[in-house]
Amino acid sequence: MPTPHTPQPSPSSPSSPVPPRIPPAVWALGLVSMLMDISSEMIHSLLPMFMVGALGMSVLVVGFIEGLAEATALIVKVFSGTLSDYLGRRKGLALLGYALGAFTKPLFAVAQGAGLIVAARLIDRVGKGIRGAPRDALVADVTPPEVRGAAFGLRQSLDTVGAFVGPLLAAGLMLLWAGDFRAVFWVAVVPGLLAVAVLALGVREPQQREGTRRTNPIRRENIRRLGPAYWWVVAVGAVFTLARFSEAFLVLRAQQIGIAMALVPLVMVAMNMVYAAAAYPFGKLSDRMGHRQLLAWGLVVLIVADVLLATAQHWSVVIAGVAVWGIHMGMTQGLLATMVADATPPDLRGTAYGVFHLASGLAMLAASVVAGLLWDTVGPQATFWAGAAFALLCLLGLGLRRAPAG
Repeated sequence: MPTPHTPQPSPSSPSSPVPPRIPPAVWALGLVSMLMDISSEMIHSLLPMFMVGALGMSVLVVGFIEGLAEATALIVKVFSGTLSDYLGRRKGLALLGYALGAFTKPLFAVAQGAGLIVAARLIDRVGKGIRGAPRDALVADVTPPEVRGAAFGLRQSLDTVGAFVGPLLAAGLMLLWAGDFRAVFWVAVVPGLLAVAVLALGVREPQQREGTRRTNPIRRENIRRLGPAYWWVVAVGAVFTLARFSEAFLVLRAQQIGIAMALVPLVMVAMNMVYAAAAYPFGKLSDRMGHRQLLAWGLVVLIVADVLLATAQHWSVVIAGVAVWGIHMGMTQGLLATMVADATPPDLRGTAYGVFHLASGLAMLAASVVAGLLWDTVGPQATFWAGAAFALLCLLGLGLRRAPAG
């Protein structure tokens, strides 16, 4: 007598549920980030040379403008995140931030002196500050928790594609047009406007729950709701940033080791290409393994990068160190954004991301100052040995201190 056939559960049956997909809104937000980064990096990769060479500014003035611009962006991020929580809406603020960034691009092309450059740079950074926290909170709002790591990894990957496509495009156009800065700046307007259009037309914000009452996100009782688990993530993010100073030191190391001046910008292109390739796979991996474990492996990779850069005597070792640095970035940056979302009440995510970015930005400033002092007083190798030592201390601390529940 034939044995009755036992049907196997289909992939869509309850016993084997299909994992949720990354929402289209996340793809759109990633495309928006990529387009705006292409636009911004086409200008920023040339702006110091334009300010010094074409406009006759001093390097001191350039440094002051850049420092003021980045500090402005950090401060604005906190306020915009808090405002998005109060309003219960994210897209409008993100759209405003991207629009400010796009509409400053023509100002660089028509600038004849420092005044308009300063104004354009500050408005551009205000736009970046306005959009950062609401955009990250919007990614968390529209994404199921099961694929949140993949979603942040995807957005970060597309953003980083813009970080290396922009400078490459700028370099190619400068060669094609015999060093015409202003022509390149006009071309940069196009991807900026496209970014605004994609956000306006391609992203729908989740509907606000009926009966939701506006409250001040920074009231004492709301701040208490950002519990120990969230503040642990903020501390971890800041400590990671202290161990990983500005990427400008990668460029300086490449130049110091003897890489030709014309090829030095390709060092950052290589780092960002590896970063972009690593961010999405490691984001997916973070949905399937412990976050502390992946953070620890990220520190191990950073230590390897620092050791390679500290001991390099040949350009090939520098490139290897830069590539490993990019892997570390891909492992950790989207993961930290995911951890903020996981540890935060949905109605306080904008505030949470604003505070997180502020803490990480201040840590980056402190780390870069220390790295610069070591570079000038002891030597380039000391900068990277110190980075490796601090990363090792962070690794030991991560192993000894467990994350609070939440």
